[in-house]
Amino acid sequence: MNRYGYMAVFAGALLLSGCSEARSPQGAAPSPQQESPSDPPAESPDAVPDEEVAAEEERDQESDQPSDEKPDEENAPDEGMPPTAEEAAVTVLRALKSGDMEAVAAWAHPEKGVRFSPYAYVDLENDQTLSREELTEAMSRDTARVWGHFAGSGHVIEMPYAEYHKQFVYDARFLEDAEVHVNQFIGKGTTVNNLNEVYPEKTHDYVEFYIDGVDPQYEGLDWRSLRLVFEKNDMDRSLVGIVHDEWTP
Repeated sequence: MNRYGYMAVFAGALLLSGCSEARSPQGAAPSPQQESPSDPPAESPDAVPDEEVAAEEERDQESDQPSDEKPDEENAPDEGMPPTAEEAAVTVLRALKSGDMEAVAAWAHPEKGVRFSPYAYVDLENDQTLSREELTEAMSRDTARVWGHFAGSGHVIEMPYAEYHKQFVYDARFLEDAEVHVNQFIGKGTTVNNLNEVYPEKTHDYVEFYIDGVDPQYEGLDWRSLRLVFEKNDMDRSLVGIVHDEWTP
């Protein structure tokens, strides 16, 4: 083989070697640079993380549980707006039971005050009438007043208001034990009842708290009634009379 033949063979060998390096052999593992990590699966746009689902379920469970929060008792009204006659009477009765005369005074008629009658007959000449200011101070005043006459004996009822309150206002468990009647007389004794004459039905409401007996041994002869009289003022009402009643000889 001449010189030119060797040169041709050598050139062909070099060409074959270059082509082998340019191609990757089949089945060979890719280089680290060629490997690409697999992408995580794409999340659905509607998918919600597990933490948010758990929090939502917890909120739903809490909403199903009864609330321990108490209503604002301080601002809760004792009666409607405007109050009915019975609602107003129960509020006043509660104040009378506790001796809270400031609360009673708040219900009193601003000009007429409140007239106190120890028995069913309302005596326009002799019954005591207390203004709002006098009501506020009534329990602390020691000054004796003449409130009328005891039924039967005819003796003068002369005492401070605090004593009169015990005997002729809140002298039984009216708030706890009484029947409540609006514009209806239940307790009826021998004393003339002129309430509707003094306080006409057209302009007044009265609420009677009636107890049919205090001590069973008297078989109902010791019944008690307390009538709270309100004057109607448009949609409101003002306390104008407190009439006590009981069995009289």
